[in-house]
Amino acid sequence: MTVFRSTIDTQSEAFKQNHADMTALVDKLSELNARAPARSAKRKERFAARGQLLPRERLARLLDPGMPYFEVGNIAGYLVDTPEEEKSIPGSTIMAGIGFINGVRCAIVTDDSGIKAGSMTTAGGYRLRRAQEIALQQNLPFIHLVESAGGDLLNYTVEGFVAGGALFGNLARLSKAGLPVISVLHGSSTAGGAYMPGLSDYVIAVKGRGKAFLAGPPLLKAATGEIATEEELGGAMMHASVSGLAEYLAEDDGEGVLLAREVVSRLGWNDRCPSLPAHDFAEPLYDADEILGIVPVDYRKPYDVREVIARLVDGSDFTDFKPRYGVSTVCVQANVYGLPCGIIGNNGPIDPDGATKAAQFIQLCDQADIPLVFLQNTTGYLVGKTYEQAGMIKHGSKMIQAMTNTSVPRITFMIGASYGAGNYGMCGRGFEPDFCVTWPNASMGVMGGEQAAQVMSIVAEAGAAKAGVPFDADQMAEHGKMLAHHFNSQSGAFYTSGHCLDDGMIDPRQTRQSLGFFLATVWEARHRDVKPNSFGIARL
Repeated sequence: MTVFRSTIDTQSEAFKQNHADMTALVDKLSELNARAPARSAKRKERFAARGQLLPRERLARLLDPGMPYFEVGNIAGYLVDTPEEEKSIPGSTIMAGIGFINGVRCAIVTDDSGIKAGSMTTAGGYRLRRAQEIALQQNLPFIHLVESAGGDLLNYTVEGFVAGGALFGNLARLSKAGLPVISVLHGSSTAGGAYMPGLSDYVIAVKGRGKAFLAGPPLLKAATGEIATEEELGGAMMHASVSGLAEYLAEDDGEGVLLAREVVSRLGWNDRCPSLPAHDFAEPLYDADEILGIVPVDYRKPYDVREVIARLVDGSDFTDFKPRYGVSTVCVQANVYGLPCGIIGNNGPIDPDGATKAAQFIQLCDQADIPLVFLQNTTGYLVGKTYEQAGMIKHGSKMIQAMTNTSVPRITFMIGASYGAGNYGMCGRGFEPDFCVTWPNASMGVMGGEQAAQVMSIVAEAGAAKAGVPFDADQMAEHGKMLAHHFNSQSGAFYTSGHCLDDGMIDPRQTRQSLGFFLATVWEARHRDVKPNSFGIARL
C-alpha cells in the first residue's frame, strides 16, 4: 500500500477562494445543462395533445432505472448557432449518451423534437456522429429514438449537407461491424433522414405518428404533381404492412420504447462478453468536493496534481513512477473501482526528462495492457537554449509517438491548461482518445493571448528594423490587445466544449465516477465477441 497523505489545508483562504471560484463555474454548467430540458418541456401540452411522450420521457423509459448514464456533448453548440448568450441552447436538438438497456451498455441518440422540431443543427450533427463513433469504437449497440424535421434549412450550407453523409455511412459501418442498429420511429423522418430507419437493422414504428418518406406531400406535389397523404407515403402502418421498412408496430410512444427494450434483451448481447471481474476496492480517503478547493481557476497558480489523483483512485493509493526524475510530469499506477490504470498528470510545463519519463511509462502500460488516463494541465513543452540543447524536440516527439501509437485505451480529462504541444503530448482531442471530457475551468490554445501579442510585437519590431522603417509601438500595443482578445476569447472551456472539442463537460467532483464508467466501457469493448459481416444487414 502506498497511500497518499494530503497536505491540503481546507480552512485556508486560498482553498476557500478556489472553491468559490470553481463552484461559480459549476453553477454555470448546471444552468446551461438545464436550458434544453426547460425549452423542450414548454412543448409538453402539444405532445400530450398528440398522445406523445416528451423526448426526455422516452429516453427515461428506455434506460434502466438507477444505472449510470454518460451524456455526450452536453455543451455542444453553446454560442455556435447564435452569438446571443441568453438564447443559446447547449446540446441543441439531439440528446446523445451511453446508458444501459436491460443490462446492456448501449450508445443512445434521442431527437429532441421539442426544440426546433428536432431539426438537425451543426451541434446536433456532432452529437449524433460522435455517438456513432463511440458505438463503433466501443462495440456498443446503437439505438436511435427518431423524430426530426430534417436538416436545419435556415442555416443550410453545402458543407453541412456533404458532411451529413457520414451519419448514414456510420450506420452501415455499425451493421457491418456486427453492432445492431435499432430505430424507434416516434414521428417524422423525412428526406435524407428517412435513411436513419432505412439503414437500421431493426425498426419500430409508432402507429399514427411514425412517418418516413423521401419526399413529403408538399415536395412530392412540387416535384411530380402527385397528391398523396402522409400515411400513404410513409405512415407507420404502411411501412409495417406494405413496404416492409418496419419490423414492429407500436400503439404509442410507450410501447415503442418497451419494444426497443425487448429487442435489446433478445440480442443476448452480454452472452458475448465475460462479466467484468468483481473487485474489492476502497473509496478515496478524501472527499471529492475538496477538488474544487485544490484546483485554482487561474491555471498559472501551481498545485500538486497528486492531490487530485488522491481523490480519484481507490483508497487514495497509488505508486508514483520515477517521482524524483522529470518532477513536473507525474506518472502513477492506481486502480479506480478495482480497474487498473496508468495516470499521467502535470505539475507544470513538460521538460525533456518529463517527456522521457512519460514515454517510458506509456510503453510500460502498453506492455502490461493497462489503460492510460491523462489529466491535462500544462502550458506545453519547455523552450529556451537549455531545453533545446537537452533535446526537447526529440524527447517531446517520442512522448507524442508513444502516446499516439499505444494499443491500450486512452482517456483524457482537460482539468486546467492545455497549451501548445502539451495538448498533443497529453493526448488532446486531435489524437482521438477513447473519451475526452472537460472541467469548466480548463483553458486551451496554441498559446495564451498575452503571449501571442508579445510574440507578434517582437516579430513586428524586428521586421521594422530589418526594413529600416519606424516601429509604431502605440499602434502595435493596440493591435496586441485585439490579438490577445482574439486568442483568449477562444480558450475557455465553455467555448471549446461548445465548439465540440470534447465529449462533454463535467463537474470535477464527478471525475471518479466518469473515469470508472469509461474504464468499464473500454474493458467491455476489448473483451466482447462481435460477429462482423461483409456489407451490413440488408433490409429485405
